[in-house]
Amino acid sequence: MEFSQIPELMGLSLLLGLLALMATAAVARGWLRAEDRSGRPACQKANGFPSDKSSGSKKQKQQQRIRKEKPQQHNFTHRLLAAALKSHSGNISCMDFSSNGKYLATCADDRTVRIWSTKDFLQREHRSMRANVELDHATLVRFSPDCRAFIVWLANGDTLRVFKMTKREDGGYTFTATPEDFPKKHKAPVIDIGIADTGKFIMTASSDTTVLIWSLKGQVLSTINTNQMNNTHAAVSPCGRFVASCGFTPDVKVWEVCFGKKGEFQEVVRAFELKGHSAAVLSFAFSNDSRRMASVSKDGTWKLWDTDVEYKKQQDPYLLRTGRFEEAAGAALCRLALSPDAQVLALASGSSIHLYNTRRGEKEECFEQVHGECIADLSFDITGRFLASCGDRAVRLFHNTPGHRAVVEEMQGLLKRASNDSTRQRLQQQLTQAQEALKSLGALKK
Repeated sequence: MEFSQIPELMGLSLLLGLLALMATAAVARGWLRAEDRSGRPACQKANGFPSDKSSGSKKQKQQQRIRKEKPQQHNFTHRLLAAALKSHSGNISCMDFSSNGKYLATCADDRTVRIWSTKDFLQREHRSMRANVELDHATLVRFSPDCRAFIVWLANGDTLRVFKMTKREDGGYTFTATPEDFPKKHKAPVIDIGIADTGKFIMTASSDTTVLIWSLKGQVLSTINTNQMNNTHAAVSPCGRFVASCGFTPDVKVWEVCFGKKGEFQEVVRAFELKGHSAAVLSFAFSNDSRRMASVSKDGTWKLWDTDVEYKKQQDPYLLRTGRFEEAAGAALCRLALSPDAQVLALASGSSIHLYNTRRGEKEECFEQVHGECIADLSFDITGRFLASCGDRAVRLFHNTPGHRAVVEEMQGLLKRASNDSTRQRLQQQLTQAQEALKSLGALKK
């Protein structure tokens, strides 16, 4: 190589080196910017693993799809709304208060049954215990009389399953399903279940004309044909003696389930009927002492009955009151609940609830669009303080102000008839307490 070519080669090498340095600096500046924005290396995710653009985009699309498909929770507010219980991820179809008043059971299509503590109803947080329904979901739920178990009707299994409740040291419960479910006997969808408060039998009713009476061990004791074309509702009376049903006929039929002195099953006999409606009866309910019943019909009326009769002497129930409920005339489904003292009647059609004073027959409260779906169940707690409803993923609890007003009216009447000072003083205290309760809810009528 000639010496004259050396300067040219050195200049070319310096130029290439300078270009390489400039490229390296540009890349470094890009990496530093990426680190400044995210606080971590650009090729690294937050969890310390290399990023995968394809997997990240897939996950983002999946999350967006889930957000779009997830239904919005229905919002409802009212001055008499005491609480909203929200833990289920599916629509709630049934609920039941325990006989000791401590718990509320709810079941939903999210494959769970939840047990709520009633003492938390007025608290900010509402605790619940969850029982999982394996490979199925429950459509109906009922507590046992001793509150140590509950039964559910399985949607896909078409049978009863029993869950035992075992108390833990921390105060919670463990829920264990019995090894075997009840045998399949119904040929049509089951619409109602119940357990006698005596603990002697279980009732299931299907949408045809069949009502089955079971032993607690899963043996069918009796089959009742209601002859009502199609059953729409059935229930066991709180006293544990009677089973009643209604359907596409204008009456409610009541049977007594008879047992011997030693507790052995004997027979099911017709007790009495509630007659007076002119169209199909949609629903009915018992008072807590089983001495009163209420019914609602497609004829647009509700009725209150005195059922404290000696039916074996051919006595018929007495009609006490008839009220108008026009919403029932065109309804395919209507829910009814009667307060424990039979002073208040709650009727639900669609997503609205109407409360009536049974003594006067007047509507006192109306809650509209309570749920995002049609109301599936309606029930008073055993004290009569609250009315519970379900129809979407929440249970809504209302203060029973018509019940408080009925107590005030009753106390005022008793106070006028009081014959001595001690009785008058006691009634005056009770009246003052009831009035203060109404005043605190802003529901005291002047």
